[in-house]
Amino acid sequence: MARFEKHIFICGNLRPLGHPRGCCDPEQKAELQKAFKRSLAERGLKGRVRANQSGCLDQCEHGPNLVVYPEGVWYGHVTLVDVEEIVESHIVGGKPVERLVLTEECINTASCEHKPKKVSGT
Repeated sequence: MARFEKHIFICGNLRPLGHPRGCCDPEQKAELQKAFKRSLAERGLKGRVRANQSGCLDQCEHGPNLVVYPEGVWYGHVTLVDVEEIVESHIVGGKPVERLVLTEECINTASCEHKPKKVSGT
């Protein structure tokens, strides 16, 4: 089998209700992953592009979130409505959906504006 052209990792981490960092898949239904798999299959991309449910991608404040490789494009606040646009624009057309792309300043940083502020002295 040939290598995948692209790989989509969709966060499926579960955190308790009310957790300050949020939760990407609170009902554990993997709906985003299933929607991506359907969309890819409809376009004949099964076997060429893989959509995997992942564990925590540590971008909880931007959830639901996902990353597309090999480009390393991170998406945040993704909904089921966004799946077709991401597949058509990015996966098929090669153009990331800018309105959903996380900025470099927010990926794997302690100081992202979206992260809850730590309270000192507690």
